[in-house]
Amino acid sequence: MRGWRRSAAVVVAGASIIALALSGCTPQSTASIKVPDQVQAELPGDTVTQLQDAVTSAMAITGSTGAIVGVWAPWSGTWVAGLGTQGPGGAEVTTDMGFRAADVTRSMTCDVVYELAADKTWSLDDPITKWVSGLPGFDDITLRQLCDGTSGLGVYGDILQNQVLSNPDRAWNDRELMAYGIASPRRNAPGAAFAGSDTNYLLAGMAVERATGETLSDVLAQRVAGPLGLSGTSLPGPAAAAPSANALNGYWSQKNGDAWNCTDPGNYTVTSASFGAGASGAVTDIADLGRYAQALATGALLPDGNDRFANPVPVSADAPTWFTAAGGAYQAGSLIGQFGSAPGYIVGAFADPSTGMSVAVVLNNSGANEMAGAWLAWELAAIASKAPAADGRTTPEAGLPWTAQQMSDNLNTIAICPPAAK
Repeated sequence: MRGWRRSAAVVVAGASIIALALSGCTPQSTASIKVPDQVQAELPGDTVTQLQDAVTSAMAITGSTGAIVGVWAPWSGTWVAGLGTQGPGGAEVTTDMGFRAADVTRSMTCDVVYELAADKTWSLDDPITKWVSGLPGFDDITLRQLCDGTSGLGVYGDILQNQVLSNPDRAWNDRELMAYGIASPRRNAPGAAFAGSDTNYLLAGMAVERATGETLSDVLAQRVAGPLGLSGTSLPGPAAAAPSANALNGYWSQKNGDAWNCTDPGNYTVTSASFGAGASGAVTDIADLGRYAQALATGALLPDGNDRFANPVPVSADAPTWFTAAGGAYQAGSLIGQFGSAPGYIVGAFADPSTGMSVAVVLNNSGANEMAGAWLAWELAAIASKAPAADGRTTPEAGLPWTAQQMSDNLNTIAICPPAAK
Protein backbone atom coordinates (compact mmCIF):
# COMPACT_ATOMS: atom_id res chain seq x y z
CA MET A 1 0.00 0.00 0.00
CA ARG A 2 2.82 2.41 0.78
CA GLY A 3 4.03 2.76 -2.77
CA TRP A 4 0.88 3.80 -4.58
CA ARG A 5 -0.08 7.36 -5.42
CA ARG A 6 -3.05 9.18 -6.78
CA SER A 7 -3.39 8.61 -10.51
CA ALA A 8 -1.32 11.07 -12.47
CA ALA A 9 -3.85 12.97 -13.48
CA VAL A 10 -6.60 10.84 -8.20
CA VAL A 11 -30.12 4.52 6.90
CA VAL A 12 -29.77 3.24 9.99
CA ALA A 13 -32.75 2.57 12.28
CA GLY A 14 -33.43 5.60 14.40
CA ALA A 15 -31.89 7.92 11.85
CA SER A 16 -32.81 11.55 12.05
CA ILE A 17 -33.38 13.91 9.17
CA ILE A 18 -31.42 17.13 9.34
CA ALA A 19 -33.48 19.76 7.54
CA LEU A 20 -31.72 23.03 6.92
CA ALA A 21 -33.57 26.15 5.87
CA LEU A 22 -32.61 28.26 2.89
CA SER A 23 -33.28 31.94 2.47
CA GLY A 24 -34.17 32.91 -1.05
CA CYS A 25 -35.73 31.12 -4.02
CA THR A 26 -33.97 28.02 -5.32
CA PRO A 27 -34.88 24.88 -7.27
CA GLN A 28 -34.68 22.96 -3.97
CA SER A 29 -35.25 25.15 -0.93
CA THR A 30 -34.05 22.63 1.65
CA ALA A 31 -32.20 19.34 1.58
CA SER A 32 -32.39 16.53 4.13
CA ILE A 33 -29.29 14.63 5.21
CA LYS A 34 -30.36 11.21 6.44
CA VAL A 35 -27.84 10.14 9.07
CA PRO A 36 -28.12 8.69 12.59
CA ASP A 37 -28.66 11.09 15.48
CA GLN A 38 -25.39 12.67 16.54
CA VAL A 39 -24.41 12.19 20.20
CA GLN A 40 -24.04 15.70 21.61
CA ALA A 41 -20.75 15.22 23.42
CA GLU A 42 -17.04 15.35 22.69
CA LEU A 43 -15.39 12.13 21.62
CA PRO A 44 -13.70 10.19 24.44
CA GLY A 45 -10.33 11.51 25.60
CA ASP A 46 -8.27 8.57 24.30
CA THR A 47 -9.83 8.92 20.86
CA VAL A 48 -9.20 12.66 20.79
CA THR A 49 -5.55 12.12 21.75
CA GLN A 50 -5.07 9.72 18.84
CA LEU A 51 -6.80 12.08 16.43
CA GLN A 52 -4.77 15.07 17.56
CA ASP A 53 -1.51 13.14 17.32
CA ALA A 54 -2.37 12.13 13.75
CA VAL A 55 -3.07 15.72 12.66
CA THR A 56 0.00 17.10 14.45
CA SER A 57 2.20 14.54 12.71
CA ALA A 58 0.72 15.40 9.31
CA MET A 59 1.32 19.08 9.96
CA ALA A 60 5.01 18.41 10.53
CA ILE A 61 5.28 16.18 7.48
CA THR A 62 3.69 18.77 5.18
CA GLY A 63 5.33 21.84 6.69
CA SER A 64 1.96 23.18 7.84
CA THR A 65 1.90 25.60 10.75
CA GLY A 66 -1.85 25.15 11.22
CA ALA A 67 -4.71 22.77 10.63
CA ILE A 68 -8.45 22.62 11.24
CA VAL A 69 -10.15 19.27 11.75
CA GLY A 70 -13.66 17.98 12.36
CA VAL A 71 -14.66 14.42 13.22
CA TRP A 72 -18.29 13.43 13.74
CA ALA A 73 -19.04 9.88 14.98
CA PRO A 74 -22.82 9.85 15.57
CA TRP A 75 -22.70 6.94 18.03
CA SER A 76 -19.90 8.42 20.14
CA GLY A 77 -19.35 12.18 19.84
CA THR A 78 -17.54 14.91 17.93
CA TRP A 79 -14.18 16.61 17.86
CA VAL A 80 -13.70 19.93 16.08
CA ALA A 81 -10.41 21.75 16.66
CA GLY A 82 -7.98 24.30 15.34
CA LEU A 83 -4.36 23.26 15.79
CA GLY A 84 -1.16 25.25 15.49
CA THR A 85 -0.77 28.83 14.40
CA GLN A 86 -1.33 31.11 11.42
CA GLY A 87 2.41 31.05 10.81
CA PRO A 88 5.64 30.96 12.81
CA GLY A 89 4.86 32.93 15.94
CA GLY A 90 1.41 33.77 14.61
CA ALA A 91 -2.02 33.75 16.19
CA GLU A 92 -3.64 30.46 17.14
CA VAL A 93 -5.78 28.71 14.55
CA THR A 94 -9.51 28.67 15.35
CA THR A 95 -12.30 26.49 14.02
CA ASP A 96 -14.26 29.36 12.45
CA MET A 97 -11.55 30.23 9.93
CA GLY A 98 -12.30 29.90 6.23
CA PHE A 99 -10.10 28.12 3.69
CA ARG A 100 -10.14 26.89 0.10
CA ALA A 101 -12.18 23.74 -0.50
CA ALA A 102 -9.76 22.62 -3.22
CA ASP A 103 -10.99 19.56 -5.14
CA VAL A 104 -14.15 19.25 -3.05
CA THR A 105 -15.34 21.87 -5.54
CA ARG A 106 -15.43 19.10 -8.13
CA SER A 107 -18.06 17.21 -6.17
CA MET A 108 -20.13 20.38 -5.86
CA THR A 109 -19.93 21.08 -9.58
CA CYS A 110 -21.04 17.52 -10.29
CA ASP A 111 -23.87 17.84 -7.76
CA VAL A 112 -25.30 20.39 -10.17
CA VAL A 113 -24.55 18.28 -13.25
CA TYR A 114 -26.58 15.44 -11.75
CA GLU A 115 -29.34 17.77 -10.50
CA LEU A 116 -29.80 19.21 -13.99
CA ALA A 117 -30.01 15.68 -15.35
CA ALA A 118 -32.69 14.85 -12.77
CA ASP A 119 -34.53 18.03 -13.84
CA LYS A 120 -34.37 16.85 -17.50
CA THR A 121 -32.36 19.93 -18.46
CA TRP A 122 -29.92 17.59 -20.13
CA SER A 123 -28.86 13.98 -20.34
CA LEU A 124 -25.67 12.78 -18.68
CA ASP A 125 -24.88 11.11 -22.00
CA ASP A 126 -24.97 14.42 -23.90
CA PRO A 127 -21.66 15.19 -25.57
CA ILE A 128 -19.87 18.12 -23.96
CA THR A 129 -19.84 19.79 -27.38
CA LYS A 130 -23.62 20.27 -27.10
CA TRP A 131 -23.11 22.62 -24.15
CA VAL A 132 -19.63 24.10 -24.59
CA SER A 133 -18.55 25.59 -27.91
CA GLY A 134 -15.03 25.60 -29.27
CA LEU A 135 -14.37 21.91 -28.78
CA PRO A 136 -14.07 20.47 -32.29
CA GLY A 137 -13.33 16.76 -32.27
CA PHE A 138 -14.41 16.29 -28.66
CA ASP A 139 -17.96 15.07 -29.31
CA ASP A 140 -16.99 11.62 -28.02
CA ILE A 141 -16.80 12.98 -24.43
CA THR A 142 -19.99 13.04 -22.36
CA LEU A 143 -21.07 15.01 -19.31
CA ARG A 144 -21.06 11.78 -17.28
CA GLN A 145 -17.46 11.08 -18.27
CA LEU A 146 -16.40 14.54 -17.12
CA CYS A 147 -17.71 13.84 -13.62
CA ASP A 148 -16.50 10.24 -13.56
CA GLY A 149 -13.02 11.41 -14.54
CA THR A 150 -12.96 9.10 -17.55
CA SER A 151 -12.93 11.66 -20.37
CA GLY A 152 -9.21 11.17 -20.97
CA LEU A 153 -8.63 14.94 -21.04
CA GLY A 154 -5.32 16.35 -19.85
CA VAL A 155 -4.80 18.99 -17.19
CA TYR A 156 -4.25 22.73 -17.28
CA GLY A 157 -3.14 23.31 -13.68
CA ASP A 158 0.24 21.62 -13.94
CA ILE A 159 1.07 23.57 -17.10
CA LEU A 160 0.26 26.92 -15.51
CA GLN A 161 1.56 26.27 -12.00
CA ASN A 162 4.57 28.55 -12.32
CA GLN A 163 2.37 31.42 -13.47
CA VAL A 164 0.16 30.98 -10.42
CA LEU A 165 3.23 30.90 -8.18
CA SER A 166 4.52 34.17 -9.57
CA ASN A 167 1.17 35.95 -10.00
CA PRO A 168 -1.50 34.46 -7.70
CA ASP A 169 -3.69 37.57 -8.06
CA ARG A 170 -4.24 37.09 -11.78
CA ALA A 171 -7.85 36.63 -12.90
CA TRP A 172 -8.18 33.78 -15.41
CA ASN A 173 -10.74 33.34 -18.17
CA ASP A 174 -12.39 29.92 -18.36
CA ARG A 175 -11.75 29.64 -22.08
CA GLU A 176 -8.08 30.41 -21.66
CA LEU A 177 -7.80 27.62 -19.11
CA MET A 178 -9.83 25.35 -21.39
CA ALA A 179 -7.42 25.97 -24.25
CA TYR A 180 -4.49 24.73 -22.15
CA GLY A 181 -6.47 21.73 -20.94
CA ILE A 182 -7.63 20.47 -24.32
CA ALA A 183 -4.21 21.12 -25.85
CA SER A 184 -2.67 18.62 -23.45
CA PRO A 185 -2.34 15.11 -24.85
CA ARG A 186 -5.31 12.87 -24.15
CA ARG A 187 -4.55 10.32 -21.46
CA ASN A 188 -6.88 7.62 -22.72
CA ALA A 189 -9.91 7.09 -24.88
CA PRO A 190 -13.15 8.46 -23.41
CA GLY A 191 -14.66 5.98 -20.99
CA ALA A 192 -11.61 3.70 -20.98
CA ALA A 193 -10.13 4.56 -17.58
CA PHE A 194 -9.96 7.11 -14.80
CA ALA A 195 -7.46 9.93 -15.15
CA GLY A 196 -8.17 12.81 -12.78
CA SER A 197 -8.08 16.17 -14.53
CA ASP A 198 -9.06 19.70 -13.56
CA THR A 199 -10.16 20.26 -17.17
CA ASN A 200 -13.10 17.88 -16.65
CA TYR A 201 -14.66 20.05 -13.95
CA LEU A 202 -13.78 23.33 -15.64
CA LEU A 203 -15.78 22.15 -18.67
CA ALA A 204 -18.57 20.80 -16.47
CA GLY A 205 -18.86 24.22 -14.83
CA MET A 206 -18.93 25.94 -18.21
CA ALA A 207 -21.69 23.58 -19.34
CA VAL A 208 -23.70 24.39 -16.23
CA GLU A 209 -23.44 28.09 -17.01
CA ARG A 210 -24.61 27.53 -20.59
CA ALA A 211 -27.54 25.35 -19.53
CA THR A 212 -28.76 27.65 -16.74
CA GLY A 213 -27.82 31.06 -18.08
CA GLU A 214 -26.27 31.86 -14.69
CA THR A 215 -22.77 31.94 -13.28
CA LEU A 216 -21.49 28.77 -11.68
CA SER A 217 -21.10 30.76 -8.47
CA ASP A 218 -24.80 31.59 -8.41
CA VAL A 219 -25.84 28.06 -9.33
CA LEU A 220 -23.73 26.51 -6.57
CA ALA A 221 -25.24 28.96 -4.10
CA GLN A 222 -28.77 28.07 -5.21
CA ARG A 223 -28.41 24.33 -5.66
CA VAL A 224 -25.70 23.25 -3.19
CA ALA A 225 -24.76 25.71 -0.46
CA GLY A 226 -28.26 27.10 0.01
CA PRO A 227 -30.24 23.87 0.34
CA LEU A 228 -27.63 22.43 2.71
CA GLY A 229 -27.34 25.58 4.83
CA LEU A 230 -23.62 25.98 4.11
CA SER A 231 -23.31 29.64 5.07
CA GLY A 232 -19.51 29.66 4.85
CA THR A 233 -19.29 28.01 1.44
CA SER A 234 -19.22 29.79 -1.92
CA LEU A 235 -17.43 30.09 -5.23
CA PRO A 236 -15.84 33.58 -5.16
CA GLY A 237 -15.54 35.89 -8.12
CA PRO A 238 -12.26 36.42 -9.99
CA ALA A 239 -10.90 39.26 -7.85
CA ALA A 240 -8.02 38.05 -5.68
CA ALA A 241 -9.09 37.69 -2.06
CA ALA A 242 -8.61 35.59 1.06
CA PRO A 243 -11.02 32.68 1.52
CA SER A 244 -12.98 34.63 4.16
CA ALA A 245 -12.77 37.71 6.37
CA ASN A 246 -11.31 35.42 9.03
CA ALA A 247 -9.15 33.09 6.96
CA LEU A 248 -6.67 30.37 7.77
CA ASN A 249 -3.39 31.54 6.26
CA GLY A 250 -2.29 29.32 3.39
CA TYR A 251 1.33 28.61 2.42
CA TRP A 252 3.06 26.85 -0.46
CA SER A 253 6.52 25.39 0.15
CA GLN A 254 8.71 25.03 -2.93
CA LYS A 255 11.68 22.79 -3.59
CA ASN A 256 15.05 24.46 -3.92
CA GLY A 257 17.54 21.92 -5.18
CA ASP A 258 17.22 18.85 -2.99
CA ALA A 259 15.57 20.65 -0.07
CA TRP A 260 12.13 22.10 0.53
CA ASN A 261 11.60 25.57 1.90
CA CYS A 262 9.88 24.64 5.14
CA THR A 263 10.92 27.64 7.22
CA ASP A 264 9.73 30.51 5.02
CA PRO A 265 7.16 29.26 2.48
CA GLY A 266 5.28 31.65 0.22
CA ASN A 267 2.00 33.01 1.55
CA TYR A 268 -0.87 32.24 -0.84
CA THR A 269 -3.81 33.16 1.35
CA VAL A 270 -4.87 35.81 -1.17
CA THR A 271 -5.34 34.36 -4.66
CA SER A 272 -7.89 34.41 -7.45
CA ALA A 273 -10.46 31.60 -7.31
CA SER A 274 -10.79 31.88 -11.10
CA PHE A 275 -7.84 29.55 -11.62
CA GLY A 276 -9.60 26.73 -9.76
CA ALA A 277 -13.04 27.55 -11.17
CA GLY A 278 -15.36 24.51 -11.13
CA ALA A 279 -12.45 22.24 -10.28
CA SER A 280 -11.04 23.78 -7.10
CA GLY A 281 -12.22 27.38 -6.69
CA ALA A 282 -14.71 27.11 -3.81
CA VAL A 283 -14.11 28.30 -0.24
CA THR A 284 -15.60 26.83 2.94
CA ASP A 285 -15.12 26.27 6.68
CA ILE A 286 -14.77 23.08 8.70
CA ALA A 287 -18.40 22.84 9.87
CA ASP A 288 -19.64 23.25 6.32
CA LEU A 289 -17.09 20.80 4.96
CA GLY A 290 -18.07 18.06 7.41
CA ARG A 291 -21.75 18.59 6.69
CA TYR A 292 -21.16 18.65 2.96
CA ALA A 293 -19.30 15.33 3.12
CA GLN A 294 -22.37 13.75 4.73
CA ALA A 295 -24.64 15.29 2.08
CA LEU A 296 -22.43 14.05 -0.75
CA ALA A 297 -22.18 10.53 0.65
CA THR A 298 -25.91 10.20 1.27
CA GLY A 299 -27.02 11.80 -2.00
CA ALA A 300 -28.95 14.47 -0.14
CA LEU A 301 -29.25 16.76 -3.16
CA LEU A 302 -30.41 14.11 -5.61
CA PRO A 303 -33.56 11.97 -6.02
CA ASP A 304 -33.60 8.52 -4.45
CA GLY A 305 -32.34 5.82 -6.78
CA ASN A 306 -29.89 8.01 -8.68
CA ASP A 307 -26.93 6.17 -10.21
CA ARG A 308 -24.20 8.67 -9.42
CA PHE A 309 -21.98 6.19 -7.56
CA ALA A 310 -23.36 2.99 -9.07
CA ASN A 311 -20.47 2.24 -11.43
CA PRO A 312 -17.17 3.30 -9.85
CA VAL A 313 -13.91 2.76 -11.70
CA PRO A 314 -10.42 2.03 -10.32
CA VAL A 315 -8.40 5.16 -9.65
CA SER A 316 -5.26 3.57 -11.06
CA ALA A 317 -3.79 0.15 -11.79
CA ASP A 318 -1.70 0.17 -8.59
CA ALA A 319 -4.35 1.60 -6.25
CA PRO A 320 -6.08 -0.64 -3.71
CA THR A 321 -9.25 -2.27 -5.04
CA TRP A 322 -11.28 -0.38 -2.43
CA PHE A 323 -10.24 2.99 -3.87
CA THR A 324 -12.45 3.98 -6.80
CA ALA A 325 -13.97 7.06 -8.44
CA ALA A 326 -17.37 8.08 -9.78
CA GLY A 327 -19.63 11.11 -10.04
CA GLY A 328 -17.02 13.71 -9.08
CA ALA A 329 -16.06 11.89 -5.89
CA TYR A 330 -13.94 9.05 -4.56
CA GLN A 331 -15.07 5.91 -2.77
CA ALA A 332 -12.68 4.50 -0.18
CA GLY A 333 -14.11 1.42 1.45
CA SER A 334 -17.46 2.53 2.85
CA LEU A 335 -16.51 6.21 2.65
CA ILE A 336 -17.40 8.69 -0.09
CA GLY A 337 -15.70 12.07 -0.42
CA GLN A 338 -13.01 14.17 -2.08
CA PHE A 339 -9.51 15.44 -1.46
CA GLY A 340 -6.92 17.58 -3.13
CA SER A 341 -5.07 20.86 -2.98
CA ALA A 342 -5.37 24.50 -3.94
CA PRO A 343 -2.66 27.12 -3.50
CA GLY A 344 -2.01 27.25 0.25
CA TYR A 345 -4.17 24.34 1.35
CA ILE A 346 -4.51 20.54 1.32
CA VAL A 347 -8.02 19.28 2.06
CA GLY A 348 -9.74 15.94 2.68
CA ALA A 349 -13.41 15.24 3.47
CA PHE A 350 -15.10 11.83 3.59
CA ALA A 351 -18.27 10.39 5.13
CA ASP A 352 -19.93 6.99 5.57
CA PRO A 353 -23.51 7.10 4.25
CA SER A 354 -24.61 4.29 6.58
CA THR A 355 -23.05 5.20 9.93
CA GLY A 356 -23.01 8.96 9.28
CA MET A 357 -19.38 9.24 10.36
CA SER A 358 -17.77 12.28 8.76
CA VAL A 359 -14.18 13.52 8.78
CA ALA A 360 -12.92 16.82 7.37
CA VAL A 361 -9.47 18.34 7.58
CA VAL A 362 -7.38 21.14 6.09
CA LEU A 363 -3.61 21.64 6.30
CA ASN A 364 -2.23 25.11 5.53
CA ASN A 365 0.65 24.22 3.22
CA SER A 366 0.02 22.89 -0.29
CA GLY A 367 3.63 21.95 -1.05
CA ALA A 368 3.30 18.23 -0.34
CA ASN A 369 1.62 15.53 -2.41
CA GLU A 370 -2.13 16.13 -2.27
CA MET A 371 -2.62 12.47 -1.29
CA ALA A 372 -1.88 13.82 2.21
CA GLY A 373 -5.48 15.04 2.29
CA ALA A 374 -6.85 11.58 1.62
CA TRP A 375 -4.45 9.64 3.81
CA LEU A 376 -4.94 11.92 6.80
CA ALA A 377 -8.74 11.83 6.43
CA TRP A 378 -8.61 8.04 6.23
CA GLU A 379 -6.32 7.81 9.25
CA LEU A 380 -8.77 9.94 11.22
CA ALA A 381 -11.66 7.78 9.99
CA ALA A 382 -9.89 4.59 11.10
CA ILE A 383 -9.39 6.05 14.58
CA ALA A 384 -12.92 7.44 14.86
CA SER A 385 -14.51 4.21 13.62
CA LYS A 386 -13.28 2.50 16.80
CA ALA A 387 -14.55 5.18 19.18
CA PRO A 388 -16.55 3.59 22.02
CA ALA A 389 -20.31 4.06 21.91
CA ALA A 390 -22.03 6.47 24.26
CA ASP A 391 -24.62 5.15 26.70
CA GLY A 392 -27.57 3.75 24.85
CA ARG A 393 -25.76 3.64 21.50
CA THR A 394 -23.96 0.88 19.61
CA THR A 395 -20.64 1.07 17.78
CA PRO A 396 -21.12 0.16 14.09
CA GLU A 397 -19.82 -3.30 13.23
CA ALA A 398 -18.55 -2.51 9.74
CA GLY A 399 -14.88 -1.66 9.56
CA LEU A 400 -12.55 0.00 7.07
CA PRO A 401 -10.12 -1.93 4.83
CA TRP A 402 -7.09 -0.13 6.29
CA THR A 403 -5.63 0.75 9.66
CA ALA A 404 -4.68 4.10 11.09
CA GLN A 405 -1.05 2.94 11.16
CA GLN A 406 -1.08 2.14 7.45
CA MET A 407 -2.26 5.65 6.63
CA SER A 408 0.33 7.14 8.97
CA ASP A 409 3.01 5.11 7.20
CA ASN A 410 1.78 6.38 3.83
CA LEU A 411 2.01 9.97 5.01
CA ASN A 412 5.59 9.47 6.08
CA THR A 413 6.54 8.45 2.54
CA ILE A 414 5.65 11.91 1.20
CA ALA A 415 7.22 14.03 3.93
CA ILE A 416 8.66 17.27 2.62
CA CYS A 417 9.45 18.64 6.06
CA PRO A 418 10.47 15.69 8.24
CA PRO A 419 10.51 16.40 11.99
CA ALA A 420 13.89 17.42 13.31
CA ALA A 421 15.89 14.56 14.80
CA LYS A 422 15.72 14.39 18.57
